[in-house]
Amino acid sequence: MRARRLPRMLHPGAWWLWASALAVAASRTTNPLLLAAIVAITGYVVAARRPATPWSASYSMFLKVGLLAIAIRVALFAVLGGEPGAHVLIRLPVVPLPSWMAGVRLGGPVTLEGVLASAYDGMRLGVIFCCIGAANALTSPRRLLKSLPGALYEAGVAVTVALAVAPQAVAAVGRLRAARRLRGRSDRGLRRIRGLAIPVLEGALERSVDLAAAMDARGFGRRGTTPALIRRTTAGLTLLGLSAMVASSYGLIDRGAPGPIGVPLLVAGAAVTAAGFAVGARRGGRTRYRPDPWRLAEWLVAASGLAAAVLVCSGSFAALSPSTSPLVAPALPLIPALGLALALLPAWIAPPLPRPRPAVAVREAPTTVREPVTVG
Repeated sequence: MRARRLPRMLHPGAWWLWASALAVAASRTTNPLLLAAIVAITGYVVAARRPATPWSASYSMFLKVGLLAIAIRVALFAVLGGEPGAHVLIRLPVVPLPSWMAGVRLGGPVTLEGVLASAYDGMRLGVIFCCIGAANALTSPRRLLKSLPGALYEAGVAVTVALAVAPQAVAAVGRLRAARRLRGRSDRGLRRIRGLAIPVLEGALERSVDLAAAMDARGFGRRGTTPALIRRTTAGLTLLGLSAMVASSYGLIDRGAPGPIGVPLLVAGAAVTAAGFAVGARRGGRTRYRPDPWRLAEWLVAASGLAAAVLVCSGSFAALSPSTSPLVAPALPLIPALGLALALLPAWIAPPLPRPRPAVAVREAPTTVREPVTVG
């Protein structure tokens, strides 16, 4: 008989690893077919596994930000000019510039090749935004904070404030729109943005700062009786490892970078960071109430994202970066497409979500009507 999985929330680290791997895959390609597939995958997984929480609607907000990034990228190309092409769409008036701005052009012909190249670059940035939005919609930043290793205690407050702004802003938008509807005001159109922007930003920042103050009041990140040598060793190893991992992104994104800057530097940085985490775990002084378990489902979700990133990065340059000069129709490469298909597995292998508890109806006590007493 098939065993039934118990409903529970997936570890937040697994969701962030899965989304980060898809973001890495998106950063390695400008193929619109692969980028559209990543958006479809993240949207499907979010629709299948997002919890019933106020921040679960943040994916749509990040999707709109991604579309805005594409529009801005194309608009900048049209204004500043770009690569020449044979298919001219429109000719804008050229603005004369001083001699010290040589090499910069305002206006001129807008070609189809340049528009497609700028749209592909904008799509890459927009898809990365969608991956971040998927991670924010699938898990809570507070649960991710509880799982941070001891070496990142001091940075946990800043990380929580940064990650909590977007979900809090989405929840604030829902509350303000409901309040405007109750007052008989319109909650759609461009005019409502002027009345919602300042309250939304103010409320999101205020709640994030309140969360940071509550963490500080509860002693989050306190050093206690940890020796100074362990603190300095932890900070040094962690900072060195994270810096190496950030530097390796240059070698991963730019194919013309030297070989040792890419994957070897990433592996070395991850090893040094893990050593810093191991030393930081000796600090102690912190307990966790009901920690999130890391089981087989977490390993499978993280592995599916990492496998998708590896298979996408292993594709050929011509397949991952279709040419726009001369103009060539993008093709769907087989191996990267199969890798992205693996990223769909979390929609089924993740454990089912716990159902929200039904509201308990409060029964009113029966009222007894007393007859008036006449005194005669």
